[in-house]
Amino acid sequence: MSITRRIAKECLQLKQNPPDNIRISFNDTDVFDIVGYVQGPVGTPYEAGFFKIKFNFTPDFPTTPPNCSMLTKIFHPNISKTGEICVSTLKKDWRPEYGIEHILVTIKCLLIYPGPDSALDEEAGKLLQENYQDYYNHAKMITSIHAKHRPIEFDSSPSQTENQPLSNAPIEPATKTETQTQKQPLKSKEANAKKKGLKRL
Repeated sequence: MSITRRIAKECLQLKQNPPDNIRISFNDTDVFDIVGYVQGPVGTPYEAGFFKIKFNFTPDFPTTPPNCSMLTKIFHPNISKTGEICVSTLKKDWRPEYGIEHILVTIKCLLIYPGPDSALDEEAGKLLQENYQDYYNHAKMITSIHAKHRPIEFDSSPSQTENQPLSNAPIEPATKTETQTQKQPLKSKEANAKKKGLKRL
C-alpha cells in the first residue's frame, strides 16, 4: 500500500471511529496536511483543555515516524516551549506498523503520566518533582488560558463523517484481517494502544 493510501485510509477510519477524546482534521486535497486534537484527560491539570498536534510526514514514513509538534501552549515536562514532544514512540521505539491513532493515544497518556526524568521543559520537570501541587496549579492555569478553545471536530459525532470523501486519495478495499480489526471494540483498541504507548514513554 502506498504512503498516500495508507494515511488516507487511517484518516477515514479515525474520522468514523475515533478513540475517546481524540479527533483529527485533514485537508481533502492534501492528505499529508493533518492535525490531531487531544482533549485533556480528567483528573489532570489539562482537563477541559484541547491540545492541537501537527503531523509532518517525511518521505521515509512509515519506516521513520512523522515529526509531531504541539501547537497549543502547554506546561508539561516532556513538551518544550517550542512544541517539541519528547516520547520514545516518536523516536527510538517507533515501529512501521504504528500510525496516527497510536501517536495521539500515546500523547494523551503522556498528559496523564508526565516523565520529569526526560524533561524538555526543565522548569516544568523540576516543579513536578519538587512540588506537585504548584506544578498542577500552574499547568492548569496555562491550560485555562491557552487550551480552552473547543475544536469543531468534537461537536460532530463519528456517524456524521461516515460518508465524507477524501479527494484525490483512493482507498484500497479492506482485507479480511483489516475488517476484523475495525470491528474490535473501541475501548479494547484504545487500551491496547495505551499499554504499548506507556511501555515506551
